[in-house]
Amino acid sequence: MNILLINHYAGSPDMGMEFRPYYFAREWVKMRHKVDIIAADYSHLRRKNPNVEKDFQHEVIDGINYHWIKTNKYEGNGAKRAITMAKFVSKLWLNAKKIIRELKPDVVICSSTYPLDTFVGQRIRRKSHKKVKLIHEVHDMWPATLIELGGMSRYNPFVIAMQIGENSAYRNSDFVIALLEYSEPYMRKHGLKEGKFKCIPLGIDMKEWQNTKKLSLQHEEALRLLKLQNKFIVGYFGGHAMSNALDVLVDAADICQRENEDVQFVLVGDGVEKADLIKKAEKLKLNNITFLPPIDKKEIPELVELFDCIYIGTYKSDLYRFGLCLNKMLDSMMSAKPLVCSITSPPTWAEQCKCGITVEAENPVKISKAIMEIFNMTPEDRKTIGKRGRTYAKEHFDIDKLAKEVIYIADSI
Repeated sequence: MNILLINHYAGSPDMGMEFRPYYFAREWVKMRHKVDIIAADYSHLRRKNPNVEKDFQHEVIDGINYHWIKTNKYEGNGAKRAITMAKFVSKLWLNAKKIIRELKPDVVICSSTYPLDTFVGQRIRRKSHKKVKLIHEVHDMWPATLIELGGMSRYNPFVIAMQIGENSAYRNSDFVIALLEYSEPYMRKHGLKEGKFKCIPLGIDMKEWQNTKKLSLQHEEALRLLKLQNKFIVGYFGGHAMSNALDVLVDAADICQRENEDVQFVLVGDGVEKADLIKKAEKLKLNNITFLPPIDKKEIPELVELFDCIYIGTYKSDLYRFGLCLNKMLDSMMSAKPLVCSITSPPTWAEQCKCGITVEAENPVKISKAIMEIFNMTPEDRKTIGKRGRTYAKEHFDIDKLAKEVIYIADSI
C-alpha cells in the first residue's frame, strides 16, 4: 500500500517534535508499505529544522520518504504562522496532480493541527484515476481551541476558515481518527457519520525504554545527592509553559515545605514560564525546589527512575471535555511511579488504571495532600500503584499495535 501522510509539523527523533508521524510511518515501512510524508521546512515544535532549498525536496529517514515544502519562519501564533499554513496548503493544492503522478497514493492521511489540509486530501482523491482512501486525523480540536483557549471570536475570519475546514473533513473523509477519546459526539454534530470514528491515542516506542540514553552528569549528580539526603522526590519533566500549571505546583511546594522538609520538588525542562517560576520560588524562599535543564527524550527512562512520584497538571478549561492525550502521561505511566494529576476532565488514563491520585486542577492544597498521601505509603504500596500504570501503558499504547490499527482501518474502508 502507498501511504501519503500530510502533516505540516512532522519531525523525526533527530529533529524533534512532532514524533507521531515518524513513529507510525516507521512501523508501516517495517510492514512493507511505501510511506511518503509531506511536511513544512519550518516548525516551532522542532529542535532542528531541515535545510530546504526547493519545494518537494526529498529526504529519506529510516526508510520514510520526506518531501519538504518551503514556507516561512514565524514566532508565536500570529499572522506569520497563519501565512505559513496558507502557503503549505495552497502549494499542495496547486501540485495535487504532481503528488498523484509521483507518489501514487492509495490512502491519504491528513494529519495536522489545523483542518485545512483536508481540502488537499479531497482534491487528491477527486483527481486520482484510481480509488484513493481519505483518512482525517485530529490532533487538536480546531477551531474550538482557538476560541476557548486562544480567546478568539468565532466570527474571526481565521476561525471561520478553520470551522469550514473542520466541517468538511468530518463530512467528506472516509474515516476520522482522533487522539482525544471523548471527541466523537462533537464530531457527529459537525457532520461525521456513524461508524466512521476511532480514537487512536499517542503511542510509546517500547524499544526506547529498553535502549535508553545515559542521564546527563548534571542531572545524575543532583538527583543522587537528594537521594543521599533521603529526600522524597516529586518530579516533573517537560515544557515550562502556562498550560502545565507549574505555578500551582510551586504553591503546593510552599505548603509542603511547611509540613515536611523531606519532600523535594525537581522540575526538569525549559520554557517561557521557567524564569518566572524560579523568581516565584525565590520570593517564597523555597528550599525544596530544584530546577534542572531539559534532557534528551531518550534520557527520560533513567530520569524517572530517580523520582518517587510524578506531577502532571493543567489549568481548568472546557476544552478538556474532549479528553487529554499527553505524551508526558504515557512516559510517566511507563516509569512505574505513582502519579499526582491535577486535572479537571473526563477520566484520564491514570484514573482508568488507578496508577496515582487525581485532584481538581488549580488546587495547590489538594495537590500537596495527594503528595503527602503518597509520601506516607509504604514503598511496596507505591510500587504496586506505579506498576498499574506501566502495565496499562504496555497493553494500550504500544506504537506497533497502534500503527497496525491504522492499517486495519485503511484496509476496511
